[in-house]
Amino acid sequence: MADRRLAVAAWESLYRAQVHVLRRLLAIFPDGEMTFNEYDVLLNLSQQPERQARIRDLNRNLLLAQPTVSRMLDRLVARDLVTKHPDPTDARGTIIRMTEHGQEAFRRVAVRHAAAIAERMSVLEPEELTELARITDKLRGIER
Repeated sequence: MADRRLAVAAWESLYRAQVHVLRRLLAIFPDGEMTFNEYDVLLNLSQQPERQARIRDLNRNLLLAQPTVSRMLDRLVARDLVTKHPDPTDARGTIIRMTEHGQEAFRRVAVRHAAAIAERMSVLEPEELTELARITDKLRGIER
């Protein structure tokens, strides 16, 4: 097991780097079409089969409280970016599906946001980016 002080120092460094990069990206996020949190919802849906997920599963990947997510989803439904459907396998569940309009809006914002991410991450060499992805996946319990 890693030395406790080393583990805490590494965590602090990772956390501070994440906060620093996220603040810079938020400052230049291509707003107007959607907020950063709305983008995050659509990003998560875009990575799911058929661009859909149960609200419960969606909540696991977001850093927002469930009531906040529910209100945001209602706003996204009103703007025709997502639809809500009862889960046919669980009467208590709701499935959120990205609409074609939502997919188009997501792609427009994603292109600009990806360019900003690439610019910010360009301080790292390709090998460092690969290693960073490997390490952070390992922390999340994801095998590469």
